[in-house]
Amino acid sequence: MIIYDQLWETLKKKGISQYNLVTDYNISKSLLQRLRNNEGISTHSINMLCNILDCQLQDIAEFIKDNDFQTKDNKEG
Repeated sequence: MIIYDQLWETLKKKGISQYNLVTDYNISKSLLQRLRNNEGISTHSINMLCNILDCQLQDIAEFIKDNDFQTKDNKEG
């Protein structure tokens, strides 16, 4: 699962509000809602956020392995 908890911290550090993202950078409110809910977003959106915030991917997103994910080897055994 990809979570976006780091995004909110990075926004604070950079002094950019969600309101600024919408009004100054044309980020849609629906994209912000998807980010708040840790839902899937496009790589284009991730790229835009990294450019806006002048940051790296790990500054906005984190990968956490799903507990119910099984590898092919585990399913066969």
